[in-house]
Amino acid sequence: MKKILRLIFSLVGVVFLIEISCGCSAAAVNNIGSTSVYKIGILTPAVEHGWVAAVPYYAEQRCKELNNQVEYKLFTAADSAEMASQLDELMAWGCDAIVAFPQWKGLEEPLQAVINQGVVVVNCDIQMNVNGIYSVIGDNNGMGSQSAQYIVDKIGKKGNVVLMDVSTEDSATEERKNAFVERMTKIAPDMNRIDCETTLTREAAQQDFTELLATYTKIDAVYSMDDETSIGVLQAIKKAKRTDIKVVTGGGGSQEYFELMSKNKKIWLQSALYSPSMAKDAVDTAVSVLKGQKIAPSRIIATSIVDRNNYEKYLDEDSPY
Repeated sequence: MKKILRLIFSLVGVVFLIEISCGCSAAAVNNIGSTSVYKIGILTPAVEHGWVAAVPYYAEQRCKELNNQVEYKLFTAADSAEMASQLDELMAWGCDAIVAFPQWKGLEEPLQAVINQGVVVVNCDIQMNVNGIYSVIGDNNGMGSQSAQYIVDKIGKKGNVVLMDVSTEDSATEERKNAFVERMTKIAPDMNRIDCETTLTREAAQQDFTELLATYTKIDAVYSMDDETSIGVLQAIKKAKRTDIKVVTGGGGSQEYFELMSKNKKIWLQSALYSPSMAKDAVDTAVSVLKGQKIAPSRIIATSIVDRNNYEKYLDEDSPY
């Protein structure tokens, strides 16, 4: 009987030692190779075309690429009240993180409440005064500065440059304008600047620039800070049959504008990227935070210059922008 007991205890000890030497229990063995799946909500304005519409497109595209790590729900809203209601739905769903693109005021408190409950929130393109929020934004200063350099590289340090001055509620256009003016003043102090006030649509830009063309007979370049206004400027140039303008800059990353670059050999069409594909980076930021990685609260996506020499690598036939 004693021999049998000794044998049993010996076997138990061997099993225990094996478990310790492996550094895992039977339950842990069953979990080896398993991957956490995070629930991510995407909130954006309800827009079918343009830059804003491309944000959910790229966010959803990234979630699909990470389908072994991410389960997602996508909501689009007509206003801040609807987006706040969608926040509640995502919380009821049990989301781990939210990638938000809130274009309206009034969402600071709802987002703060979500963060206070332990949910990771990453804002795309918008910076908000909310504690604990992460943000992924484009480089507005870089866009203005590099566009000034581009114009000087193409026409030299003297000439007439039109600045398409757009005023909006956010600070983006003001940052681009100030960076452009500062850089141009530094590298080409003798450049003559002509301001043209307009709004952020191609129709307004075409009308406003058409009126300006009637006043100025010699223009060398146009600083437009958005691809939409750039398309309007180009339409005005063609309608007026002007051949003096050598450069038109832009900003954003419009597929339509990219396609025009190779078709206009006599004008250098340029776009400083502020791509809606930053929504992919916002999703990546959310996943990284959920995995426990240390992430800076604000990330700026550097701009890139696109013109007829490199536009082809930025083409995406499925993009809504």
